[in-house]
Amino acid sequence: MVAHANETPSQTAGPFVHIGLAPGGAGLEAFPPELGQVIAGPEALGERIRVEGRVLDGAGAPVTDVLIEVWQANAAGRYNHAEDGRELAVEPDFTGFGRVVPDFATGVFSFETIKPGPVPGPVPGPGGHSQAPHLNLWLVARGINLGLNTRMYFGDEAAANASDPVLGLIDSDTRRQTLIAQRGSSAPVYCFDIHLQGASETVFLDI
Repeated sequence: MVAHANETPSQTAGPFVHIGLAPGGAGLEAFPPELGQVIAGPEALGERIRVEGRVLDGAGAPVTDVLIEVWQANAAGRYNHAEDGRELAVEPDFTGFGRVVPDFATGVFSFETIKPGPVPGPVPGPGGHSQAPHLNLWLVARGINLGLNTRMYFGDEAAANASDPVLGLIDSDTRRQTLIAQRGSSAPVYCFDIHLQGASETVFLDI
């Protein structure tokens, strides 16, 4: 006789996501230096930029208990990962990975890094298009059962964005715009809000 167990109830990240994954954001000094604090150190080559934005719920209210992981290539377009086997240099203090949490009072998140270069597309060889410079983002928060994957492209990379194979899969230009950050006029700051629901919902990727 085979016993069938009931499905274990699923859980979200809970209200303690900062304590577990980004304790510094909760005012705790648990792991000095904390994982994910420096995406691109001072020796990393490329243009220094700052990204600012908010994660907004369906009513337009800022979500403050969210954690955002950032994954990116360096200015040469190479990831600091063993599976990227191309013979391109990676600076010793370029991790290409970060963990970011919003300010509890304002809901604004921000981080500093370098602008990434284009990376190879999913189809190798002369017939495939390179992917435009972008940041890979993963979000987890209370109320989200599975982490959400999305991307942030750069508004001043119009030509590269036009041929990007991932952006090309999105039929609506309005929907594509939810993945494109706009650059400020006086400083290398890119503004990027992420909408979890609603008419302006950000495109999330099934990867």
